[in-house]
Amino acid sequence: MGIDKALDAKDAALLVNTCITHNLAPVLSLEQGLDRIKEAVEDLKANPPSCSSGMYRFQLAVPPSAKALNWFCSQPEASDVFPLFFLSNEENPTYKSLSLGRTRGVFGIGSAVIFEESSPHASQKSSAIRRYLSAEPTSSKAYGFLDIEFDTKMSTIKHQNGSIYFFIPQIELDEFEDIPFLIATLAWDDSSMCTFNEAVQRFELTFDQARRVLVEMVRANAMLLDGKHLEASTLKLVSLLSCQFVARLSSTLSIANNMNQRDETNQVSNIIQDFPNINALWAYFIVEECTRLAPGSRSSPLTIAAASHPLTTCIACIDERSLAFHALGYAKGSQKPAVVITSSGTAVSNLFPAVVEASQSFVPLLLLTADRPPELIDVGANQAINQVNHFGTFARQFFSLPPPTDDISAKLVLTTIDSAVFKATSSPNGPIHINCPFREPLGNSPRNWNRNCISGLDFWISNAEPFTNYIPLQQSLTCNNASGHITEVLKLIQGANNGILVLGSIHKENDMWAALLLAKHLSWPVVVDIQSGLRLRKYLSSFLDSKDILFVDQLDQLLLSDSVRAWMQADVIIQIGSRITGRRISQMIEHCAPCSYIMVDDHPGRHDPSHIMTHRIQSTITEFSDCLIKCCTPGVSKKWGDIIRGLDTTAAWETSFIIDSEQSLTEPYVARKIFETIRCGSALFYGNSMPIRDADMYGSNWVQCTHSASLMLSTGLSCHPVHVSGNRGASGIDGLISTAIGFAVGCNKRVLFVIGDISFLHDTNGLALLRQRTWCEACTSANKKDLQDALFTSQREDVDCVVEVESGIDTNVAFHSNLRDFTRKASDHALNILSKLSVADSNSHKINKMGYSLYRVQLNAPPTSASMNSNNSTAYREGFVISLSLEDGSIGFGEVAPLEIHKENLLDVEEQLRFLIHAIEGKAINNILPLLKSSVSSWIWNSLGIPCTIASKRRIVKMSSSAVQICALIDSYGSPMDTALIASNLVAEGFTAIKIKVARRADPDEDIATIQEVRRKVGQHIVLRADANRKWTYDEAVKFARSVKDCCLQYIEEPVNNEDDIVKFCEETGVPVALDETINCIKENPLEVLQKYNHSGIVALVIKPGVIGGFEKAALVARWAQQHGKTAVVSAAFESSLGLSAYIQFARYLDLQNVEIQSLMNNEPAPITAHGADAVDAGRFLQKFQINPDVVVGTFIQEQVRQYQIAVDTEGVAFTTNVLETGESIDVRYCSCLSSRISRTGRDWIPIMKAISSSTRCIAIDLPGHGGSKLQYHGINGSDQPNLSIDVVVDILCKVLNNLTPQKVILVGYSMGARISLYTALKCSDKVEKAVIISGSPGLTDNDARAIRKAKDDFRASTLVSNGLEFFTEAWYAEGLWASLRSHPHFKEIVSNRLQHDDLHTLGKVLSGLSIGRQPSLWEDLKHCKVPLQIIVGEKDVKFKAIAREMYSKISHENGSRNSPPVAEIPNAGHSVHLENPLALITALRQFIKGEKNT
Repeated sequence: MGIDKALDAKDAALLVNTCITHNLAPVLSLEQGLDRIKEAVEDLKANPPSCSSGMYRFQLAVPPSAKALNWFCSQPEASDVFPLFFLSNEENPTYKSLSLGRTRGVFGIGSAVIFEESSPHASQKSSAIRRYLSAEPTSSKAYGFLDIEFDTKMSTIKHQNGSIYFFIPQIELDEFEDIPFLIATLAWDDSSMCTFNEAVQRFELTFDQARRVLVEMVRANAMLLDGKHLEASTLKLVSLLSCQFVARLSSTLSIANNMNQRDETNQVSNIIQDFPNINALWAYFIVEECTRLAPGSRSSPLTIAAASHPLTTCIACIDERSLAFHALGYAKGSQKPAVVITSSGTAVSNLFPAVVEASQSFVPLLLLTADRPPELIDVGANQAINQVNHFGTFARQFFSLPPPTDDISAKLVLTTIDSAVFKATSSPNGPIHINCPFREPLGNSPRNWNRNCISGLDFWISNAEPFTNYIPLQQSLTCNNASGHITEVLKLIQGANNGILVLGSIHKENDMWAALLLAKHLSWPVVVDIQSGLRLRKYLSSFLDSKDILFVDQLDQLLLSDSVRAWMQADVIIQIGSRITGRRISQMIEHCAPCSYIMVDDHPGRHDPSHIMTHRIQSTITEFSDCLIKCCTPGVSKKWGDIIRGLDTTAAWETSFIIDSEQSLTEPYVARKIFETIRCGSALFYGNSMPIRDADMYGSNWVQCTHSASLMLSTGLSCHPVHVSGNRGASGIDGLISTAIGFAVGCNKRVLFVIGDISFLHDTNGLALLRQRTWCEACTSANKKDLQDALFTSQREDVDCVVEVESGIDTNVAFHSNLRDFTRKASDHALNILSKLSVADSNSHKINKMGYSLYRVQLNAPPTSASMNSNNSTAYREGFVISLSLEDGSIGFGEVAPLEIHKENLLDVEEQLRFLIHAIEGKAINNILPLLKSSVSSWIWNSLGIPCTIASKRRIVKMSSSAVQICALIDSYGSPMDTALIASNLVAEGFTAIKIKVARRADPDEDIATIQEVRRKVGQHIVLRADANRKWTYDEAVKFARSVKDCCLQYIEEPVNNEDDIVKFCEETGVPVALDETINCIKENPLEVLQKYNHSGIVALVIKPGVIGGFEKAALVARWAQQHGKTAVVSAAFESSLGLSAYIQFARYLDLQNVEIQSLMNNEPAPITAHGADAVDAGRFLQKFQINPDVVVGTFIQEQVRQYQIAVDTEGVAFTTNVLETGESIDVRYCSCLSSRISRTGRDWIPIMKAISSSTRCIAIDLPGHGGSKLQYHGINGSDQPNLSIDVVVDILCKVLNNLTPQKVILVGYSMGARISLYTALKCSDKVEKAVIISGSPGLTDNDARAIRKAKDDFRASTLVSNGLEFFTEAWYAEGLWASLRSHPHFKEIVSNRLQHDDLHTLGKVLSGLSIGRQPSLWEDLKHCKVPLQIIVGEKDVKFKAIAREMYSKISHENGSRNSPPVAEIPNAGHSVHLENPLALITALRQFIKGEKNT
């Protein structure tokens, strides 16, 4: 291919950092991956870049079967392309691990970039191939040598201190953790390396070789054993035992370390000559691939041969039964046949249980059973039984070798083993039994043998190939060659309306990958079995996200409901993988008959116990998925999918709630917590009976992925599978420990094994298999915390450990029964609601518009939340009435009325409402919202794209029953007699429950007197409650409680100021307590916090929906209270009749819920005594609701966004820009200079502008090259046109602002706009009142960094012009900076809005001219900044958080913090804070603009 030109390290770094990465869609095979990359390069050739230098990188995820070592070993000896290399990723690599095929690493071929340098200051460490750049798969990596000088002309290398030689491969396969990536790199530099066309030609040559050899892949150790590619190595690296690699740098030069067996005595030709007898010879041939060993004298020849073979890993165990199960587990984990060697007699019989399981599970095993020679069978010889066909039909085939003799060619042994392995690994996979009789001598006693028996084996001795290569011809399923039956199946699938994809037991990671891609393509509801690898999944995105694949994890639970079972009628069912753990799912499939039931598996076995299967396809899952993805794009009924989604959401919420709210340690909790603990790349093995069933039913359906966000986003998939296995062939409980240990060895992963106590005791001999491994002490978990600690330790420390979970059988039986009852009831309720609300064509309603009015109502007395020292003679209650109009003409109303106790004030709420009015228009309200089980939060996130933190959320719950109980509330500022008089008057009105506010004064004695007087006045039949609002110290609260104990208070709300003292107070005083503020302060999962308050002395929870986050969270807290026998009290916060009516309905909903809960728990509902309000009347009120105009003080009027153009001239350039304006037509106080580099217009900011425009005039300006802006050069063409530097753009901006107003303005800039705003604030401070810098930087100070960034932006601009905006944006948003935004539910819509630029040439000039590499650094200018700056950054934006903090440090160090407030970090947001959490940004902007304290 010619000699490649090398760059020096500095030039290489400049080139590499211009790299543009494109993530391509994941594929089903390595071949498809290469074809997809070829298509991408062809598209690039059709639109070649105009830039003289650059670098493109294409990457995509491929299935786990893609092995770097195999690909390297398949390269031809006479390669046309160099370098080629393999680099192991293993921490402690060994040569033997290569032979087992478990070594993961990197394969590279060709060189896109070569760089070398010689410097006396370079590293002095020993030479080693290593990564030079980031270990992340999302960035370019270089590989090479330190302290080595490579002469490309002479093809020699030598040690040279300070020299480096590195290259970036043209094609690379990186087995990064458990997700392999295929990567292709194309680089050029006209001046120093090659042109773009030459780079493409070189790439195509490399590609052709890499693609061609894929069909010729051989076993990983084939080349390594003979070492023929390594003979030319001129450098020994014997000291680098921890590093494992091989590199072929030219046709005559290779270098390797720890890759081939160096002991010449182990060469086959030498070994054969030294065999002492014919038994040893035959045994050696037999165990060429043996890896498992059991003791026994008759097997001595096999034992000795296996132990001395360099490529076998021998495991000895005292129990043949355990050993056989260990081999079974190894085969399950590695997907390769394991070999078991036993002695004769009953040792063979001990293998039987594992053989049965292997046969039923289609797991390949090779059973080498030593035997007596024929003349000693049936004559009473010791340890001699009839071993012929010993395993009957459970063995796929039986072979009986003759006793070793030199009268028979040794070829018989080789062909027998080859045939056995082929049959074991051919469909249907399973165990093969080879009986091996031996005569004396059994050890190494010498006895002459005739060498003629090995004649004709020279070719076999000289290489590492099997004697007979079995090559199965496979007919792949494609649209073109599909038979009539397959065509019929495709038509059935294409025409399905109510299709279901069932993923049964899937053993191969490749098939899990294929099933995941198939599920994504079909868009059908996916029922997942625990052994599919996809029941337990790791997600990158939020649990609130509407996932692109509808996994129905809770179907087994849903089918407890008779109504759901009757409704669930699929017309087409595709089942991938034969076995299903859930009995009710199998019954559901039977219940769907007669429907089209299609079973796909790679073996011909029959799995149709109900006799309803209509189509049985014997195919690999990958082949079937490939055919279906290419040939079929079925639809699915939206109603069908949405109802199933709603049902699954309900069941998931219900089971999660019941499990998490139970204080004791239960088996379902263990099932959930186990999966939440393990890290990505781990695997699970489950015992039979309850462990695997609990995992199948109750395992977590959403767990945060521990991979980096960039890695997961690069795969193109929102989740990835977790390998799960178990012995489900015969489903026995024997040998499970042994199988799990073997599985861990075979899959080469950290495995978490879950087993019952009886199963554990049944296979304790299997623990002997761990005796040579690293152990930690066993630990026992009796509660949830102990379990979490033990699981954390087991997963973080590199040791084997046993975690015993203590639980009672009776307790768990009762809990399982309770869990089933609640889930059944919830499923019935959900189906009832969803069925009523759903219509034939749609199950959602679009919002036409939203509005609000501000009301002010005079109160008879100040609210109890007001200060006692308030000087207001007249008290008012203010809030907003919200109206929501749907397209069908219906209108709903709600209320938001914050008090002092709320986080938000009226201004905050109005800003949020103004934002929502714009954001909510046209959105669809889904019918799962009434379920109140994460449905509201999920809708807010998925439909509106904002984290669920909206102030004081309200919604209306329609009920059909009557009384809701209301408690009177009295403040106690007056004397005891005054308070008692008020209480007696309320009793006269009909109230039977009264709450009295206490702790308003310094001395609790007055409160004691008040309570005593009220009790005396109203009598014992009235329910009395006290509310201290956390005002008392512990001693004061105890004094009060002891003094009023005879007054029979129902409870005291929040008696102490320290929440940690609440339980202590209950135990010391015996007075019941209710929680209020404690609940309000819960930020995260309430169930985790409430667990510590499950004390019998805490009898009630006072719930303010408007304070804790809306009805959804209020319903969760109330449910916990009712579940634990506590009273749930809904507390109003002085809402109007509208809000109170909604509260009445919500309270009635909770009352009915409590009746159901207590009934299911066989408890009597607590009696309710208070003044009643009718929920039906409240419902009628809401239906006929009209706003009283007398209390309305303001009504929102939808503002129109005004759009106009402004033209200015500067330095020979005529610039016309679009301006968007909203707000009061007063002098400009605020100007948005908004740009994310490729935003089309300022329309992204319109909702935010509207939110804060009630008192501020807001303007968005299209920057040059963006939106509708236009540039014209006065008589200047081509290269003479001036660059659009930041000085030019700032000059343009200032002229536009001067056209708008003579006053100072407040600038708000994002990203590039932030740099422009900062530059303007520093250089043109006479025009800027304040500036907001969002995700911005003052520039770069390092000259090399500036040069690199300038080159990168120039290349980006060139790519934008030559390849178009879609190509550009795909690469742009693939960068790690946007990882958080890519998880946003509206990401695709956001990107789509970026693809509407008209003038790409000008946009390219702007990207280049405004490069941060060209902008002067402003770091020193910050020290002298006089304009107040507010720096805003997303909390997930690690890079810009560091920049923001440094900026603030610079400003505050010189100027103090008087002008500029601290950095505002926006929660739940990354770089694009205005898109990811706009409400929090709105608050931060308003606080800065208004000069309020930043919160």
